[in-house]
Amino acid sequence: MLTLALSKGRIYTETVPLLARAGIRPSEDPETSRKLIIGTSDPALRLVIVRASDVPTYVQYGAADLGVAGRDVLIEHGGGGLYQPVDLGIGRCRMCVAVPDGFDYAHAVRRGARLRVATKYVQIAREHFAAKGVHVDLIKLYGSMELAPLAGLADAIVDLVSSGGTLRANRLVEVEQVAEISSRLIVNQAAYKTRSERVAPLVEALRRAAG
Repeated sequence: MLTLALSKGRIYTETVPLLARAGIRPSEDPETSRKLIIGTSDPALRLVIVRASDVPTYVQYGAADLGVAGRDVLIEHGGGGLYQPVDLGIGRCRMCVAVPDGFDYAHAVRRGARLRVATKYVQIAREHFAAKGVHVDLIKLYGSMELAPLAGLADAIVDLVSSGGTLRANRLVEVEQVAEISSRLIVNQAAYKTRSERVAPLVEALRRAAG
């Protein structure tokens, strides 16, 4: 049996139609079920429901053969032991730098100021600012990123943005785009090699479903 790791929320919601186009339907809805392992209409495939940040770890260590994870999560994880054969084109958003309205970010960068930046995506932020030669102190937070500049904890944030509504509601403005983000199908390298007769058809079915 193959195991596909998914997280609740947007990724799950946008993956289900792709699975349906591949002829696969979950036997239960994880949003209403307490079960963390869910069967599907394909008796050779089951789903495991985990935190988004844990999907690459489950796949890397073989607890799941495949998974769906955002590019942001994969960059932070490092991608070790994983194939990323398909960009599914779902969960689209962008990683950006945002600052309080009125903060002269360009001037601060030009004069070499050392900025305090709050983010959940420390690796992504570190690489971004290092490439620009900007000196930053990174502050790791797990939620309510927009509060950090308002409370004086940070000068800027690095976070995912979709519509930008939350930034505007908290008087923050986007000053730089770090990366375009979408969700990828990831596969355990060992499973891809040793169980290719099962894994490869599923990968190809999802590639076709993603169009």
